[in-house]
Amino acid sequence: MSQAHPYTTLISAANLLLNAQNPGWVIIDCRHDLMDPAAGRTAYDAGHIAGARFANLDHDLSGAKQAADGSFKGRHPLPEQDALIATLRRWGISDDTQVVAYDGQGGMYAARLWWLLRSIGHASVAVLDGGLAAWQAAGQGLTTAEPTPAPGSISVKPALTTSVNAHDVLSNLTNLRRTIVDARAPDRFRGENETIDPVGGHIPGAKNRFFKDNLQADGRFKPGHQLHEEFGALISEPQTAVMQCGSGVTACHNLLALEIAGLHGAALYPGSWSEWCADASRPVAKGA
Repeated sequence: MSQAHPYTTLISAANLLLNAQNPGWVIIDCRHDLMDPAAGRTAYDAGHIAGARFANLDHDLSGAKQAADGSFKGRHPLPEQDALIATLRRWGISDDTQVVAYDGQGGMYAARLWWLLRSIGHASVAVLDGGLAAWQAAGQGLTTAEPTPAPGSISVKPALTTSVNAHDVLSNLTNLRRTIVDARAPDRFRGENETIDPVGGHIPGAKNRFFKDNLQADGRFKPGHQLHEEFGALISEPQTAVMQCGSGVTACHNLLALEIAGLHGAALYPGSWSEWCADASRPVAKGA
């Protein structure tokens, strides 16, 4: 069921409600907790938006952590394309499906699914603005019933995203053609209070844009014009910018914010800090 005007960045709770029963729409619950990987499924089982499928960050939205040569690819490497397609089809997603992703953390995990769908050329994917809290604030209830969707038939189309690898980022340290933007909290960026990765610090030359700074106090994204102004102070040309974070997840939140701002073409470094710091030969910077 194609749409004249698909949702490609954000969707409000009100607009989702209008279309929640549309057979051409698929809702995905992306809730997760980095410190408690089982928390997302537990929350889903306790109550979710009717019809929503559950996406596990570690198993559905990430791939193997070890490369063929034995090197570490990061804590949440991108899934292999065939595996991603199989997962999306299992959820009932086809080429004409409008996908809506949500979580309970301001979009930090839902944005990963948004980026992955765009990486296989699927534009009709949006993040629920304000997440589950916005849905409930609109007076909508939750269900514990789990859907059993018919298989979808989504196919791979030309990517709407770009990505870079560790070699590209390392080369950039000498030619400085790209602006690296780190989405982690400022203290972790500075190398303080590192509790997730074995090494604290950041990629030399990187700038810090905490992904939560994309949000308003109510958990919804800031307006596009405000995001445009704030990111414009960090990057001159989005096509030469690279978004990274700890493991390639919250960097997608910054990429979504850039898209909302009308700043198109920035790349993702999927391995991010977790891959970068796993190789002691790569330089590390600390402080602001």
